[in-house]
Amino acid sequence: MSQQPPVALEARKITKRFAGVVALRDVDLRLYAGKVNAIVGENGAGKSTLMNILSGVYADYEGELLVGGGAPRHFASTTEACRAGIAMIHQELNLVGGLSVAENIFLGREPLTALGLIDYPRMRREAAEVLRRLRFAESPDARVGALRVGQQQLVEIAKALARNARILIMDEPTSSLAEGEVAVLFDVIRALTARGVAIGYITHKMGELAQLADYVTVLRDGCLVHAAPARELSADELVRLMVGRDPADFFARGDHPAGPRVLEAEGITLRDPARPGRRLLDGVSLHAAAGEVLGLYGLMGAGRTELLETLFGLHPAEATGALRLGGSPARLGSPAQAIAHGVALVPEDRKGDGLVLGMSIAQNTTLAALGAALRGGLISPRRERGVADEWRARLGIKSHSARQPAASLSGGNQQKVVL
Repeated sequence: MSQQPPVALEARKITKRFAGVVALRDVDLRLYAGKVNAIVGENGAGKSTLMNILSGVYADYEGELLVGGGAPRHFASTTEACRAGIAMIHQELNLVGGLSVAENIFLGREPLTALGLIDYPRMRREAAEVLRRLRFAESPDARVGALRVGQQQLVEIAKALARNARILIMDEPTSSLAEGEVAVLFDVIRALTARGVAIGYITHKMGELAQLADYVTVLRDGCLVHAAPARELSADELVRLMVGRDPADFFARGDHPAGPRVLEAEGITLRDPARPGRRLLDGVSLHAAAGEVLGLYGLMGAGRTELLETLFGLHPAEATGALRLGGSPARLGSPAQAIAHGVALVPEDRKGDGLVLGMSIAQNTTLAALGAALRGGLISPRRERGVADEWRARLGIKSHSARQPAASLSGGNQQKVVL
């Protein structure tokens, strides 16, 4: 029997509430040094919430943390967690678009000269070294806002690597990366664990678990369900633990005839407004029938997001092509026109484009369909809450009231509000 590795970070009886809703209840977790410790579960299971507690993002929680087997700790900020050797790579980017890559990597902890000024040559040099490990092609002086999403994700990863943390938490770090970038990241992870770094790794991708995970912790509905070495759990067993039922119950597939075509797009072309003469989309055609799920595949930067945004009318000045909805010609003129034709868009950036975080669940739910909440030409709070309460129940949005601000919800529940 192999000896268990040392525990780098232990969480005991962690409970976290958001405005009266219990997001985590008495959860225990161990991250082992030199190992990839996967944390899995459905959206809303509490994974990101738990990681935010470990990294000091959330300070108001019950329970205790022990770093390296020492005395119990309670981090009041990310700065305190960083001092304890903990860094986190967030799924949602926390970058300043107007600053350079190097400035983002060292934001808040810039190297200083003897005169107390920022040592830019040293900052560029050290940033270049971290970026080299990630095989990042752009200059440390490149403006982050001009990078594509996958490159920005690598900058987010570089921020954490530059801290030389002993405990590194990764929240779905491959969600925006191309295949080659994922392979590089996996090489970096293996090099880190070889140096004794403990990795806490959140993912929904079973293939990543098979390649990386040494230990797996399963959360469901904010509770710890199971924790074991990864080799002891099959993919089907993991899915069963995550969702609470047998995979055969929801992976059953049956044939059904497709209905009439409801979406037909021909020759969709999108000019790049930032670079004259370049096209983000070039003559794309597709169609989808009633009852079908049409999948769009491609690497980051291939134009998947731009295509859906164009069909939704978000780029009328740069887009050309023909569109038919329900058999009738339609214009790529505006989101309002798309909505009028029964088209909805769930955007890539949940917080930036999908929600107004300071508004309530009810206000966000009806924001793109105010007609459902109107009475006498004015918004009826009662109708608004009624619509929101119906969808809170249908989608299982964990919240105590439709009046609750969207910002107070977990990431998975925010996504349900977008839906």
